[in-house]
Amino acid sequence: MSSHPNKPQSQQSHEVTNPPNDSKKRKFSDVDVSHSPYFKIRALVQQLRPHVIEVLRTPDFRNCEAANEIRRRVKGIGVNYGLLGDNLPPPDQVIALLKSKNIQKIRIFDPNQDVLNALHGSDISVILGVRNEDLRQLASTPSFATTWVNTNVAPHSSSVKFTYVSAGNEVVGGELSSYVLGAMQNLDAALVAANIAIPVSTTVSLQVLGSSYPPSSGAFADPATMTPIVAFLAEKQSPLLVDAYPYFAYIGDPANIKLEYALFQETSAVVKDGELGYNNLFDAMVDATYAALEKVGGSNVGIVVSESGWPSAGNGDIATKANAQTYVNNLIAHVSPGTGTPKRPGKALETYVFALFNEDLKPGGTEQNFGLYYPDMAEVYPVNFAVTSG
Repeated sequence: MSSHPNKPQSQQSHEVTNPPNDSKKRKFSDVDVSHSPYFKIRALVQQLRPHVIEVLRTPDFRNCEAANEIRRRVKGIGVNYGLLGDNLPPPDQVIALLKSKNIQKIRIFDPNQDVLNALHGSDISVILGVRNEDLRQLASTPSFATTWVNTNVAPHSSSVKFTYVSAGNEVVGGELSSYVLGAMQNLDAALVAANIAIPVSTTVSLQVLGSSYPPSSGAFADPATMTPIVAFLAEKQSPLLVDAYPYFAYIGDPANIKLEYALFQETSAVVKDGELGYNNLFDAMVDATYAALEKVGGSNVGIVVSESGWPSAGNGDIATKANAQTYVNNLIAHVSPGTGTPKRPGKALETYVFALFNEDLKPGGTEQNFGLYYPDMAEVYPVNFAVTSG
């Protein structure tokens, strides 16, 4: 993470000359402190200063974009907590595991009441998912959205830190696409009526992109569907939730995508896009989505990476524990400093690893092997969440 050099100390009353060559003091810029906690905290404070000033100047400070940016930067990376397993530990044990591992954010796919109750007072923030099968009724019946909020959000809102409500998961591009915007609008209206300030969005896969290479050519495959969704997000200053998986891109085109590029192991630019260079596929995917947003009027719409991960088994020598460990730890190290992407430098990228557990009720193969932990809460491979503490 870059930082401005220290300002010189104020001069004293007598003339100050350059220190002699044998001085034990070294210039800040000559010392490699980029990995020290002091450096990271100092640089983070510098980056947050303009956002803090904007918050202080904004009447509705809790909902302004500057406040959202501060939240994204000061909290650690998140994890997807799925429940498609018949042998998973009870939610209270899971929440204790999350806290012990410094995991400060989670995403859940539906409003499971046992999970929500376990989250009370935990200080863990939550993206709350809406079941895909509820989208049709949420879009067509405002009273159903009111009931949904009153049942699943209002009873928990004073004790659970909700960050977003996601109206559906990866449905844009499918048969439920036409219900997403209406569901978002009705959920937002119900939350406002209940005096609960939670941004509403939806989660999309990168299949929504019709083109993505090079990243600047990113464009939505169905702009007629995405344009009004993006307009809603822009008006509400809410981000688009995006599932970004270099793993799937790599296995889909291994002849043209290097494994090292997918695993954050390249140190020089692999893809040149005008003046921008990309040494990892993750950034290229995110920036292609930023480009697509710009093309439909969403230049000010942010992105939250709601899923990203690598399977540890189920696909030969590609889905291995070693590769999964490399990808996830490099992902955490990459996004934690808040340095952004080549297209959006300095803009923190809130990111959620997929997934917390191996879930045995998912389809066989890699789908059952994205977990960081086994159902008995033993780790599948070591993950360093400590780098996300601020």
